Amino acid sequence: MDGILNVNKPAGITSFDVVSTVRHCLRQKRVGHAGTLDPSATGVLPICLGKATRVTEYFMELQKTYRAEIELGIATDTGDAEGQVIRRGDASGIDVETLLTVLGQYRGSVEQTPPMFSAIKYHGRPLYELARAGIIVERKTRKTEIYNLQLLSWEYPVITIEVTCSRGTYIRSLADDIGKSLNCGAHLTNLVRLRYGPFDINDSVPLSQLVELSERDDYSRLIYPLDSILFHLPSVTLDAVAEQDIRHGRLLPASAVPDISPAGEKIRYRAYNLDGLFVGVLLFNFEKSQWLPEKVFI
Repeated sequence: MDGILNVNKPAGITSFDVVSTVRHCLRQKRVGHAGTLDPSATGVLPICLGKATRVTEYFMELQKTYRAEIELGIATDTGDAEGQVIRRGDASGIDVETLLTVLGQYRGSVEQTPPMFSAIKYHGRPLYELARAGIIVERKTRKTEIYNLQLLSWEYPVITIEVTCSRGTYIRSLADDIGKSLNCGAHLTNLVRLRYGPFDINDSVPLSQLVELSERDDYSRLIYPLDSILFHLPSVTLDAVAEQDIRHGRLLPASAVPDISPAGEKIRYRAYNLDGLFVGVLLFNFEKSQWLPEKVFI
């Protein structure tokens, strides 16, 4: 069984708990997830089955959209409601105009400091392990892209925003930064992932419903083909000779993808055979001026 499930993760469990549940109820050995959600967060969590576990790395290139509720006036050490309060401030005088001005500062390229309570490694150890031991270390800032940031509502002391962003964006860090800009402190109280690449929350299946469907063996219609997350890449149809070449790991000449003049950037193509079946992902090798079969699916 190869493909991707658009699961609506419930609150209170980890992303790996979702993987374990799917592995058990579908009786699948090869199961993985893309884009970890915190235990308290809900929403779109793509679950990859079988050969689709080999395309999880391509999820990193896709945009994500979140709806976040942020409480102003209280900052915590984790950036969310699970942490200890480290600062209190007065947010009563903040109006919509001020909020819109501050939010505007966080659109585009943004430098973020990852939270201590995150899975980023420091000398081989996840930061959250150090944080739980009371050890705070300096973290390097990371550049991220926030493509869209909208104020949905403002009901003191909570603002609700919608964020579309790139990989590596921490909404908890964004909430904390907004609180600092408003000079009152803030923390994330609720987070829902509305969209991840082509997967939308309106089309997602609740985990409990997936379990019920698995008991009736009625879930195959929910599985997306493994190339569905690659539709943002251009495609090419290979002849029989070229198909055999990439199946055996051989490089293809630049002419294998017609009318393309690669110039100084990483170029990938979805490759299909003459029967329309997905064969793999081609990556252009500039040094050799040839196409490398980056991923091949037999």
